[in-house]
Amino acid sequence: MKLRSTLYEELALEIEDMVARRVLLPGERLPSVRQQRARRGVSPSTVFQAYYLLEARGVIESRPRSGYYVALRAPSAAAAAPEPEASRPDGAPTSVDVSGLVFDVLDAARSRAIVPFGSAFPSPLLFPLERLARGMASGMRRLDPWSTVADLSPGNAELRRQIALRYQLDGVQVAAEDIVITNGALEALNLCLQAVARPGDTVLVESPAFYAALQALERMELKAVEVATHPRDGVDLDALAAALERHRPKACWLMTSFQNPLGSLMPPEKKRSLVALLAAHGVPLIEDDVYGELYFGHRRPTLAKRYDGEGLVMHCSSFSKCLAPGYRVGWAAPGRHARAVERLKLTTSLAAAMPSQLALAEYLGQGGYDRHLRQLRAALAGQQERMLAALAAHFPAGTRVTRPEGGYFLWVELPDGVDALALHQAALREGIGIAPGPMFSAKRAFRNCIRLNYGHPWEDSHAAAIATLGGLARAAVQAA
Repeated sequence: MKLRSTLYEELALEIEDMVARRVLLPGERLPSVRQQRARRGVSPSTVFQAYYLLEARGVIESRPRSGYYVALRAPSAAAAAPEPEASRPDGAPTSVDVSGLVFDVLDAARSRAIVPFGSAFPSPLLFPLERLARGMASGMRRLDPWSTVADLSPGNAELRRQIALRYQLDGVQVAAEDIVITNGALEALNLCLQAVARPGDTVLVESPAFYAALQALERMELKAVEVATHPRDGVDLDALAAALERHRPKACWLMTSFQNPLGSLMPPEKKRSLVALLAAHGVPLIEDDVYGELYFGHRRPTLAKRYDGEGLVMHCSSFSKCLAPGYRVGWAAPGRHARAVERLKLTTSLAAAMPSQLALAEYLGQGGYDRHLRQLRAALAGQQERMLAALAAHFPAGTRVTRPEGGYFLWVELPDGVDALALHQAALREGIGIAPGPMFSAKRAFRNCIRLNYGHPWEDSHAAAIATLGGLARAAVQAA
């Protein structure tokens, strides 16, 4: 005989059902204990017990002095597809030639009429652009004319101070004078690469790798060694150790948090081991961390830079993905190579745009950045859940999908027989953009994989596009 549920279990079941049916969305605040007591005529103890039960199940989370919220990673039966397995590249050095493919894919999806699943950027509608514009106007009114010369490189002093404060909050001690402001993170990453590598040298990258990293290697005539990488916790350290011994690389370029395209997140202890391994070989780590603020958990992922005792971690990030798209303001904290990177910046592009630097310094100084980030993370988490549910409903059996803990990309491994480049062309004819897997590999691997962007507010057109894309994938499976 089944025992009757207690009042708190009934309340917990009701809330859990509302979360499952998306009546309550990830990141949404639950009614307070007082409100629940008044509405339902139950004791505070009943409400607390229900909330404690839901918290233990991972459905909701408490935030100090704020209340209870639907967890940004609330469990979802719709996202039951298994994750892809770790990649297994052959480990041989490769001359890179991906730019032609990358440009073809990106050029084909520039139109606003294209559903932007292939885009590398989140929606600009998610950012406080009006407030940033006011900050720019305010900063320009107070501009010291001499700063246009004094701040050429390494950049605006107040902005570097604000960035140094953010590092301190993350437990990393970086002096403001050791930060170089750049034209976006991509310039920071390229300058760091130039500081430590020369044509013909070898660089270790993930597999799959961010296509702009491959393009940087191609431009500098460097050889890429792709290292086995798991979609959940990042690069395989045993494979990395073997590559270090075999190839004697000049640098290692990795995304340690929410890697593009996989979304993988290296745990703190793995990051510590990574830094120690590279330090033992004297190899600089170029840490590409543009997605680190876009986490769905309780706290920002630990930086690999935090474990750097030798000045070999060259940490790079920007505001483009989390606050100010289009402003093109990034930075590098290059450790022992700071002066070399600063000089390279000065001799290539002099400085990042002063109005953009002033706007960001003004915004960060006023506060509100963390509130914006909480709202942005909640929006991205909700959009991820919607895309995962749509993929589960419409994509062919045998599809594997990542479930990253932050960022805004899903890596989708389709059944054998689906050609991602052909799927890309078919999707474009239907007004849908995707990023095919071969553009993320120096060897044009991952031919049955695609990257999808969930960084845009979910609309009916997006749901319809996933259904159409799933239909195209199913037809490709049947034709194979």
